[in-house]
Amino acid sequence: MLVKRTIPLILAASIGFLLIATYFIPATEQWGATAMEMFIILSAGAMVLGAGNLIMLNLSKISNKKPGWAYGAITLLAFFITLIIGIFKIGAMPTMISPDNPWTAPLVSQEGVPFWWIYSYVYKPLTATMFAMLAFYIASAAFRAFRAKNIEATLLLGTAFIVLLGQIYAGVWLTSFLPDIASYVASFPEATQEFAKAIAIQVQNGVMLDNFTFEGVSYASMAADQQAMAMEMSQHLTGWWYQLLNGLRLENLTQIILDVPQKAGNRAIMIGIALGIVSVSLKVLLGIDRSYLGSED
Repeated sequence: MLVKRTIPLILAASIGFLLIATYFIPATEQWGATAMEMFIILSAGAMVLGAGNLIMLNLSKISNKKPGWAYGAITLLAFFITLIIGIFKIGAMPTMISPDNPWTAPLVSQEGVPFWWIYSYVYKPLTATMFAMLAFYIASAAFRAFRAKNIEATLLLGTAFIVLLGQIYAGVWLTSFLPDIASYVASFPEATQEFAKAIAIQVQNGVMLDNFTFEGVSYASMAADQQAMAMEMSQHLTGWWYQLLNGLRLENLTQIILDVPQKAGNRAIMIGIALGIVSVSLKVLLGIDRSYLGSED
């Protein structure tokens, strides 16, 4: 009981409190770095155990001819081929840093070598395929979830529809008749459009009228017609009616949704996750949660 329970609990609590102390006590930073190095070593050992478990499970499936045993054979074949190529650096080329020692070369970044070929033409396409299939599952789940059965579901459906439209050209085209900076600048004579564009960008960035500049010339030093044009543009672009109509363009409305309610909800979720992590971490450090020992007792 001492070896299986008490010592692991003491080690977990000690290392946990040590890593917390490194953020508040500078003298413990080196101890924390040493603990992290030990963690890396243990992680490498865990990877070896995980690889062994993968081999044993798939060999058992193949030997017993369980359903899907062919996939297990493919998994083992791909695992051993990739492992051998990676360990023995097959096809590795010398680098400028180590011209006489290709064993130190990073294989993924060497175009044309076997490991790069596997990564680029096997792993990446499979990953893309998996996420492409996941997109269809998400779309199917969203279709079922976004049924307007009540007010909340209707709001969710409407918001999702706006955000989706705002990400594609169709949404931009549908609200292209509403005013924006590009169309407003285009309404000026061609000779003054460069000046109008520079002033419009500054208004959009919140620059005050007295701080306007154009080609190194301040607002106070501009010609009278330029000052009048800059003042007119500032009043137009900061007017409530322009702000309202411009904000109703789907691409701008989408950005507003992402920047305000979505970000607020996301922050609330992240705060909840952080509090949950703190709670679980304290339970582990204090020995209340012992599930990592293989039992909740």
